Amino acid sequence: MMKLVFATNNKNKIKEIKHLLNNSLEILSLEDIQCFEDIPETSDTIEGNAIQKAQYVYENYGYNCFADDTGLEIEALNGEPGIYSARYAGEEKNPEMNMNKVLDKLKNVSNRNARFKTVIALIIDGKTTCFEGIVEGEITHAKSGSEGFGYDPIFMPKGYNKTYSEMSLDIKNTMSHRAIATKKLIAFLKK
Repeated sequence: MMKLVFATNNKNKIKEIKHLLNNSLEILSLEDIQCFEDIPETSDTIEGNAIQKAQYVYENYGYNCFADDTGLEIEALNGEPGIYSARYAGEEKNPEMNMNKVLDKLKNVSNRNARFKTVIALIIDGKTTCFEGIVEGEITHAKSGSEGFGYDPIFMPKGYNKTYSEMSLDIKNTMSHRAIATKKLIAFLKK
């Protein structure tokens, strides 16, 4: 069975990916390979950050790996928070504070259009391939739901009347930005 490192410490992301992969690969976390340093994310694009994280693991630990980066891009905020999604309200990366900042900035704004964008960068034997997933939607006026993580309680995908946080993992995994990118990754790995 092929071993791949998922360059993240986010247990929710690892759970989502393992659920999607259905044990077809052995997924190792950064903790599993004893990588405890803070991997730099200094690119000005989502794709660049994903590649940077994957390269770091590949070059420093020698594992085939993949890394993702995700950004919430809000039309009325000129694409914010974008690459700063995790630390939008500060370096402590607090999801509640991040959501509150978004809701506050959109308080009197009628255009609630937003999209989630995920890019997964895969490095196998030094060759990098990227996979993208985008879901259009809107920012709700209040938090709703208890599932998921990050901005899930305030993001409602187009065509649905529920936030990501009001959906079960099974439903979210059929249509989320990360699911779309991951399905492309899986199709590539199965070739």
